[in-house]
Amino acid sequence: MPCHGAELEGRMPPRSTPTERQRRLGAELRKLRAAAGMTTEYAAGLLGVPRTNVPNMESGRSGISPERVRTLAANYGCADEALVEALADMAAERDKGWWETYRGQLPASFVDIAEMEWRAKRLRIALTVHLPGLLQTEDHARAVFEAVIPRLPAADVAVRLAHRMDRQQVLDRPEPPVLDVIVHEAALRMEFGGTAVARRQLAHILYLSECDHTTVRVIPFKAGGFPGAGQSVVYAESSVPTLDTVELDSTHGPEFIDIEMQLHKYRAQLDAAEAVALAPDASRDFIQKLAADL
Repeated sequence: MPCHGAELEGRMPPRSTPTERQRRLGAELRKLRAAAGMTTEYAAGLLGVPRTNVPNMESGRSGISPERVRTLAANYGCADEALVEALADMAAERDKGWWETYRGQLPASFVDIAEMEWRAKRLRIALTVHLPGLLQTEDHARAVFEAVIPRLPAADVAVRLAHRMDRQQVLDRPEPPVLDVIVHEAALRMEFGGTAVARRQLAHILYLSECDHTTVRVIPFKAGGFPGAGQSVVYAESSVPTLDTVELDSTHGPEFIDIEMQLHKYRAQLDAAEAVALAPDASRDFIQKLAADL
């Protein structure tokens, strides 16, 4: 007899707009099936569901229970227990996080970024012109949102500002992710909101850099060129490297990347940027001097 969770899965209608994390779970299940050389008919037979249910699960449009994830993985011959348990944990995420209150008010990708940050074990961030949203003061963030083209209505600025500030609660939870930030001197010198706002922003970064789980490194102008100088990169580490995610910012919205070769490239890119950056203590001294010169 199917478990209660399996009955619920069969009754729930497909999601019209799965989240990035739901799509990722489905994509990983599809990869496991493809690697095993199994068909959707085979997977459906294992679960006792119509064949059409499997594509819905693998696209994130339908949920799946942790038990069924383990069943599929075992029959696909996946011996990576850490990966299987990480996927089962993703399947068990039924509660709605705080970020869901913004769904329908903001582009879906904004909500997906907040969930990515919340679920990450470690966040590696490298920015050249902008400061990381997790380190921005409210006044700095407001100035950033007010500088876009076309100009955002006041109500939209207010919602985006509230969302950005709410994202920062991930740093205050009992077990926050490790946060490693590499920021270029150019971003530190940008006076969004004016000199007074910039001075408070630098002081805020200095304060956060003293937290146990946060490390800030500065790349000064004199360091010259480095890989990825023109990109804003957020690398979210999961409990297993296979489930890591890279988020890239663009004027058209964020892009999420999870292809293994690309993950390897961005890890190497971040390592190279870190190698040319100042050490944490020297970075704090550098920021203090910039603030004093304002």
